[in-house]
Amino acid sequence: MKHLRVFIFVLVLASLACGTGDLTSLLNPLPNDDFSSSSSGWGTGTDSFSSVNYNNGGLTMQVFEPYYVTWSTPDVEVYENIHMEVDVLNQSSDEQALFGFICNEQGTTNAFYYVGVSPDGYYAFIKSSVAADDVYLKEDFSDAISVNVGDTVRLGLDCANGSMTLYVNGQVIDSVSDSSYTSGSIGLFAASAEIRNGTTVIFDNFVVTKLGE
Repeated sequence: MKHLRVFIFVLVLASLACGTGDLTSLLNPLPNDDFSSSSSGWGTGTDSFSSVNYNNGGLTMQVFEPYYVTWSTPDVEVYENIHMEVDVLNQSSDEQALFGFICNEQGTTNAFYYVGVSPDGYYAFIKSSVAADDVYLKEDFSDAISVNVGDTVRLGLDCANGSMTLYVNGQVIDSVSDSSYTSGSIGLFAASAEIRNGTTVIFDNFVVTKLGE
């Protein structure tokens, strides 16, 4: 596939990717988080490449280095056939910043899907694998995606056994089929393009439901 954009992302290590959760989140098999409590379990931390922290009324992700991905998960539970939704406040100066969902992460490895959108209307379904280059399962632009600086967008993703569907503000954007990973952990991510310190997003009102409910 000829990529619309050439992204060679460096994936952040598991120190920012794994949360342990408090008792409430561990007992609840389907996360629902407004990020009002910093003990709700999402992995956080800051280094020279990126930052993930509870502040500004949500889970704030900043990426400092170009072509870098940072992500966080609410727990280490394995989920399958779910629908995720989240509000994203875009504060990125880079129109090519990419942000969205982690789907079917395989333990603490770099094997998962990540699906997201950019402020300029770009979207991508990407498969990350251990010791292999990322595979762009599908990518394109959509007029339904408009996320200027200061805008909040509601993203949704069906993360099913063998398929994924991306939603923006309740509208279906696109779908893709791939059965490499059929279940796994879930999370949120932000990725930078070429602009240093150009990616800042705030996630809020994260909800997970079973598909079909």
